[in-house]
Amino acid sequence: MKKASALPAGVVFGKPVNLRHLPWLIIVILSVILAELPRTVFPRWVQKYPTGWRLPLADWISAFMHWLTVDAHLGPLTVSGFTRALSFLLDLPLQLASMVLATGVLKGQGSEAVMLFPPVPWFALIIAVAALSWTLRGWRLAVGMTLGFLYLAVFGQWTSAMVTLASVLVAALLSAAGGLALGLLCVRSATFGRLLSPLLDVAQTMPVFAYLLPMLILFGFGPVSAMIATVIYAIPPMVRVTVVAIQGVPDELRSLGSMTGCTRRQMTWRILLPTALPGLMVGVNQVIMLSLNVVIIASMIGAGGLGWDVLGALRRLDIGGGLEAGLAITVLAVMLDRFAQALVPDVRRSGPSGSRSHTLVAGALALAGLLWIAAALWPAIAHYPESARLSTGPFWNDLVSWINIHFHDPLDVIKTFMLLHVLMPVKRFMLALPWPWVVAVVTLAGLWMGGIRLALTVGLMCGFMAVVGLWQPAMITLYLCGVSVLIAMLLGVPLGVLATQRPWLMKSVEVFIDTLQTLPAFVYLIPIVMLFRVGDFTAMIGIVLYAIAPAIRYTAHGISHVPESLIEAGTMTGCTRGQILRRIRLPHALPDMLLGLNQTILLALSMLVITALVGTRDLGQVTYAALSKADVGQGVVAGLCVAFIGMISDRFIRQAIRQPGS
Repeated sequence: MKKASALPAGVVFGKPVNLRHLPWLIIVILSVILAELPRTVFPRWVQKYPTGWRLPLADWISAFMHWLTVDAHLGPLTVSGFTRALSFLLDLPLQLASMVLATGVLKGQGSEAVMLFPPVPWFALIIAVAALSWTLRGWRLAVGMTLGFLYLAVFGQWTSAMVTLASVLVAALLSAAGGLALGLLCVRSATFGRLLSPLLDVAQTMPVFAYLLPMLILFGFGPVSAMIATVIYAIPPMVRVTVVAIQGVPDELRSLGSMTGCTRRQMTWRILLPTALPGLMVGVNQVIMLSLNVVIIASMIGAGGLGWDVLGALRRLDIGGGLEAGLAITVLAVMLDRFAQALVPDVRRSGPSGSRSHTLVAGALALAGLLWIAAALWPAIAHYPESARLSTGPFWNDLVSWINIHFHDPLDVIKTFMLLHVLMPVKRFMLALPWPWVVAVVTLAGLWMGGIRLALTVGLMCGFMAVVGLWQPAMITLYLCGVSVLIAMLLGVPLGVLATQRPWLMKSVEVFIDTLQTLPAFVYLIPIVMLFRVGDFTAMIGIVLYAIAPAIRYTAHGISHVPESLIEAGTMTGCTRGQILRRIRLPHALPDMLLGLNQTILLALSMLVITALVGTRDLGQVTYAALSKADVGQGVVAGLCVAFIGMISDRFIRQAIRQPGS
């Protein structure tokens, strides 16, 4: 607020202090005092939100879903009949992709199923993908894709990987098309864009588990429900990227289209979209990666594939099998990422061009088709021979056992220290704070940073968690997320700074970040659980590993993009290297670092829900329990609480970026 900037500076212990920060120092001191006071000092309604005051929103949502699936009608059809019909239609492309890549054409079900026609043989698919990759980006991509698919075949992950690939391809296609259409509507109608923006915020911050519940109720158990949940989760980035890419088209091209008499449709399809294609492909890349991550999580409601293998291994604590399937997911993710990047036109590509490229692809596809027909005559060649398969499962099991035997004591010391001196004190502090005080502080912060509108928004979001009866799980979520994000920033920011100073370290950091971002959330938990067992410490490690990448990447980007003129000015005034870093680089990079903090928080919240599998007692556990009991109301309400935590932090950070000097 503008009043704050007028406050004078004072002197404390001989040093000048900006008095506009004094109210927040007082609030922190009061918070510590309130947390340390005996609980008997406060009225009971202050300690715990009264049951009689709670809003039965979860019951209302469950009752609405029951009415929707049992009594509601759309003309002559019930809503349940409509969703089942829609499920049947959406299942057709999914079944087709699965039959081509994984299962083949089957007659019958279960153990009695008979294969009428095999899937595309593993080596035929490798030939076709290698030819297409070489055409797009040259021999390097072709070799990488070939080695990746060979890994899946040799280590016995081919069928599961192809089931996952089929789901990802269909879901990514629907998400990209839907996101492109909604993005174009946002560009054409500012009102539509403003109305859609809060829905996109909720969709991006809502945990995936919350999507699975209504999809399970409406569309039943199976891969279609998982695919629809995946599409809903993956659409928002494509919408936002489409808006940015289209708005970034130069005005000269728009004017040229108008001068040549282009209609609105011609302007869109012949000028705007081709010009914005590189930016749009960034969105497609994000959609593919999000689709892969959600498909893994959606294995809980019947998606199958590698996600089901990882989930089963996690439940059995099968470290070898879980990591083997997890590595297969990572390989598949890397291949999809590189292939999606290759779809963007590149004039520097080293592969064949023109008619040669078309001939190469056509020849490879024809050869793959002939091999597919040959597999129908000799079904044995369609699958990689079992006798030639390898397994890394025993190696991973032995490695974890060796670590447990030789490093159990130091690992246990680290775990105990963190629990006793960091995690538990912060948890007790958060749970001891009276809920009205927390809501008041959040509202006051909104008023201070952005005025009455922001104050009402964040205050209502914060109060919602108490009103629906989920205040304690929300505070546990906030504590675990807060500690994890703080550790991620404390590790990520210095690493990002060091990476910009040493080129060799930057290359290693980029490989490290790429690896972390392609690993699905489940994979982080398997070795950590085996080393530290279940609990908050295990969850914290998983969250830090999953969320640290943006902290490193955004810090490195901000530090490396400081204008050279500022560096030269600092050097000319006699600044040392450390002074240039502290007084020039870091202040100039602060907006980028805040964006990294924002992304770190969102990733931490998404991972926090996954860590419910290792025994946390936060909102993720509430969502996971609701999924297991098919309690759609409780799952959606808990998901909204997680989303609101993310949205509150997002609003504060964005306001801080807009007013860096406030």
